[in-house]
Amino acid sequence: MLKPPFTEETARAKVQAAEDAWNTRDPERIALAYSEDSAWRNRDRFLTGRAEIRAFLAEKWERELDYRLRKELWAYTGNRISVRFEYEWHDAGGQWWRSHGNEQWEFDDDGLMRRREASINDVPIEESERRLRA
Repeated sequence: MLKPPFTEETARAKVQAAEDAWNTRDPERIALAYSEDSAWRNRDRFLTGRAEIRAFLAEKWERELDYRLRKELWAYTGNRISVRFEYEWHDAGGQWWRSHGNEQWEFDDDGLMRRREASINDVPIEESERRLRA
């Protein structure tokens, strides 16, 4: 596991590992990257701990179908990393969406994320406008 303090190389690797994990859409696997008491703000939701994170992710991918994500390192220092991201998905009615935003991450000494702040906006798109494909 990559641990702080981060260098450009380890920060980029941490971001890529997060992208790879989230694209599995496996809440169990993803939750292991967060500390037991991890605190999240995701849009207007506030979560605490792995169990809440796991449940949130399972619920998310029941709504956000055929989800595909890209993350990009924005900045890093010490035990913090900032990323920009976008992901695409469709709802049960077939409407495609592009969601984009920023995340701020803070890690504990073992490299587990103890805090995540995410601001996200959704834009409806046509299927033909998709940029992210498996």
